[in-house]
Order: sequence, then C-alpha cells, then structure tokens
Amino acid sequence: MRSLYVLTDPNLSHGRSHVEIVREAIAGGAEIVQLRDKSASTRELVQIGETLRRITHEAEVVFIVNDRVDVALAVEADGVHLGAEDMPIGHARRLMGRRIVGASVDNEREAIRAVEEGADYVAIGPIFPTTTKPDAGPVAGVDMIRRVKEAVDVPVVAIGGINSLNARQVIEAGADSIAVISAVVSAPAVRRAARVLTEIIKSHL
Repeated sequence: MRSLYVLTDPNLSHGRSHVEIVREAIAGGAEIVQLRDKSASTRELVQIGETLRRITHEAEVVFIVNDRVDVALAVEADGVHLGAEDMPIGHARRLMGRRIVGASVDNEREAIRAVEEGADYVAIGPIFPTTTKPDAGPVAGVDMIRRVKEAVDVPVVAIGGINSLNARQVIEAGADSIAVISAVVSAPAVRRAARVLTEIIKSHL
C-alpha cells in the first residue's frame, strides 16, 4: 500500500508547531508521520511525542520517532527511524520488540544489511537534490529505488527533494512511500500540499 510519509522540522515550518503540522498533514492524507527535531531536548521530545502519539492514534496514522529509540519507547510510538550514526539496528530491534524499526540506506547493499539486522523498512535517498539535509550524501536518483526494491522484500521509502513535480517519477520507480519534509512542512498550506501528493500516490495504486 503506497502512502505519504511526512517528517516534521521546526526549522522549516515557518513558526508552526509540530502539532499544527501533523494535524494538517493528516488532514491532507498523510498515513505516516515522523517526529524530527534535531534541536529539541529529550524532555521536549517526550512532551511533543506524547501529544503527537495521541493525535496519530486517534487518526489511525503510523507515528515514528526520528533517531531516538528511548523517546520512541517513552511515548509508545509505533516505531523509530535510524540513521547511520544512530543506535545499531540490531540493538534497536531487541529494544523495540514488535514495534517498527526503519533505517536510512544509501544503496542496495546497505538495504540488504539493514534488513538482515532487523529493519522493517528502508529509506533510500536523497532521490533528488535537497537542501533540507546538508549531510544527506550524493543524489541516489530514481534508478536506485528500482535497485533497492529488487534487493529487499520490505517496504522501500523514497526521500530527498521529492515534491509535486517529481513525485510521479518516484512512485513509478516502485517506491512504497514517499517521504517529504519541506514539500509539506514549508508549504503555505500544509493540508493542500499533503493532499496534492496524496492524490498523486493514489493515482498510481
């Protein structure tokens, strides 16, 4: 089932809170949301996470916490997403139990390893050039989506520079979900931006 995966980022939201962004993104059709805030303290992440957990639970939307296994467990999130510098996937898998563990990967070899270590899904990117994550690494391109899809049997999430103008290419390449930050979080109308992307995804089901 293809879906829209929205990550929050207070640095890109034009003063709107995580709660505002998530409510509007869900109203626009997002089926997965991730709490992403690189500057918040652990206490702040837990406080925000508890509120987002209630909102996503009521909306029956999947709630993921970026990087922090401890915060994900503390707020009873559905899962955690890990980058290369975060807790090793195997350790997170043991701590998270049956909850979701997602992992960022750069290529099919890393994707295979992530799945072997216990990842439930892998995120490949950046698919297109992006300024949201300066350390995101070289552009992977849509062909990498196809290669990763052939290499693993878990859902593949595409991220990085995806917007309403290029989302169709990503879906046609086989991505199970498209993950976006600025395309929704920075939009003047978050709900409308999410709805446009959701409709693009639905048109390819």
